[in-house]
Amino acid sequence: QVHLVESGGGLVQAGGSLRLSCKASGDTLESYAVGWFRQAPGQEREFVAGIVWSAGNTYYADSVKGRFTISRDSANNRMYLQMNSLKPEDTAVYYCATSTDIIPIVSADYRYLHIWGQGTLVTVSS
Repeated sequence: QVHLVESGGGLVQAGGSLRLSCKASGDTLESYAVGWFRQAPGQEREFVAGIVWSAGNTYYADSVKGRFTISRDSANNRMYLQMNSLKPEDTAVYYCATSTDIIPIVSADYRYLHIWGQGTLVTVSS
């Protein structure tokens, strides 16, 4: 069973950068797709970025395309989300999650997303 732990959140001014990390333990992520999601107060959780671990194919929500970059470190079973040009509307709790396929991640089909981290809070001040 994969266990995920996010880190790297914090308070940053608009225009700044943060790098989030998602560390996996319990199993290799080689057979999985992994994604970042976020949930702002009073809003539904939404897809941010995803990656097919073995192939390295990446996917992004339109709202973050060109500003955020998802990557993985296979040797350390760790995934990253580099967030640049942050905006106040990026404020949210960010979660990582796994699936056996990228489609449920990109489509945010939570019926097939069973393994989640505890989340890390990102606050962007204006």
